[in-house]
Amino acid sequence: MLADGLYERFGRPDVLLGQHAAPGPAGLYPHAPGLIMSAATDVDIVVHGRGGHGSRPEATVDPVVTAAYLVTRLQSVVSREVAAGESAVLTVGRIEAGTRHNIIPDEARIALNLRTQSEAVRQRMLAAIRRIAQGECLAAGCPREPEVTIGATFPVTVNDAATDTTVAAAHSELFGAATVFDPGPAMGSEDFPELALDGAIPYAYWFVTTTSHDIWNEAPGDTLPEKLAAVPSNHSPHFAPDPATVAPGVRTLVSGALALLSEA
Repeated sequence: MLADGLYERFGRPDVLLGQHAAPGPAGLYPHAPGLIMSAATDVDIVVHGRGGHGSRPEATVDPVVTAAYLVTRLQSVVSREVAAGESAVLTVGRIEAGTRHNIIPDEARIALNLRTQSEAVRQRMLAAIRRIAQGECLAAGCPREPEVTIGATFPVTVNDAATDTTVAAAHSELFGAATVFDPGPAMGSEDFPELALDGAIPYAYWFVTTTSHDIWNEAPGDTLPEKLAAVPSNHSPHFAPDPATVAPGVRTLVSGALALLSEA
């Protein structure tokens, strides 16, 4: 939308409002007056080997074995290279190699996703990924250095404190004080901050919990974290928001807009 000239065609807004469905007993509106969602970075790695017949591995450089070592070693990045007080996630979402049972392929491809809450941690993790990829490929005798490519990147989502406080107060008045709370920053990510043009436009972004009360009450566990782990979450094939949350979800946006307009 931005690349298509959104603000040139329709004008630049004074403030941005956004919300996202989330698991949790329907009727809650989590807010945070600052950091609420993490940055995301996609990384692709290509490991180059020397292919050949599976019966003669000594005549090859097997990229599958190297990729397996690489995947395992990457799991130490967060646990051993990120300070305990920082939050970070490294996920290997895809690994692809080969076409036949008895053929050692020429290359293996690995797709990673990082979640970070500071640029310093992000850069440290990227440096570690490059170093580990190069080291494993060197140890395996790969004919070429690995290709490490940074893909899609979404920034951290950091609410403007004054804007979010105003919107949260409107939601508290409309739905009740018990429905609004600060959940702390999530490791999920959003491209919504791109609309803010590097912080030039203030925004408030919050969640709307959408799990039906029947499903929530039947979920195992006695604590909030236990139940959240038990109910279907976003992107699960079983995630099914309660249709009864649609109307309140509209009211959250409308009430937030009215509260901000009344201050203008």
